[in-house]
Amino acid sequence: MRLVNARPSKGSALALATLPFLVVGTLYVMASMDRLAVNPDDKLLPSLGQMGAAFHTLAVVPDRRSGTLILWADTTASLVRLFSGVGIAATVALTLGIALGFIPRVKATLGAFVAVVSVVPPLAVLPVLFIALGLGETAKIALIALGVGPVMIRDVAQRVAEIPAELVVKAQTLGGNTWTMILRLVLPQVMPRLIVAVRLALGPAWLFLIAAEAIASTEGLGYRIFLVRRYLSMDVILPYVVWITVLAVGTDWLLARLSAAAFPWAHPREAP
Repeated sequence: MRLVNARPSKGSALALATLPFLVVGTLYVMASMDRLAVNPDDKLLPSLGQMGAAFHTLAVVPDRRSGTLILWADTTASLVRLFSGVGIAATVALTLGIALGFIPRVKATLGAFVAVVSVVPPLAVLPVLFIALGLGETAKIALIALGVGPVMIRDVAQRVAEIPAELVVKAQTLGGNTWTMILRLVLPQVMPRLIVAVRLALGPAWLFLIAAEAIASTEGLGYRIFLVRRYLSMDVILPYVVWITVLAVGTDWLLARLSAAAFPWAHPREAP
């Protein structure tokens, strides 16, 4: 049997998916044990026990100064910023993307502008945002929205432009005006793609969030990582990185389930 035709069973697929994580984890444990055997005070590769103890302290032991649970305070602050920025970007992308893809005059007016803005490095304008909007939450949320919004706009506009012209002609033949066609024809077609665009934007959004928190913040996951790096506290940094990964993967999974539940027609089952 050719490799291209060899499909793993569900059990085999799960085992194969787990294998890389086990390999990386085993290599880390072995490297950590070697370094700690030479120097028990080594901070570069802490043991799993050290990282677990540090994570437990941040999660369940109140901070002496503020009385808050540091992990959950950081998580809440970061997620509020992330979801606010991505939510604003998604709303603008849906509105402007439909207009660009469906209304020729809007595309002629704003198409080139959006294309240029989408290739501007967002981190390059971070100092401008801090100067113009201050060091508060507005600048951080604006960075996320500006960082992922233009690309999402182009993605949505492209999906709208791919709607078959026959469907548009039929809708007009049945008496549909522009607003009716947007609501009844374009919007249902584009919503699954918008969710995909949001899922793809989560990675860059986390990058912009951590960058903003590292520069100007008093709480947040990115702030905590850059705060403790001066002490080489890898027992805090590595669990925080893993926690951010868990949050990102969980958010992506929830969006995928939402899309499958709300728009099942856009997710045909794979052939066995």
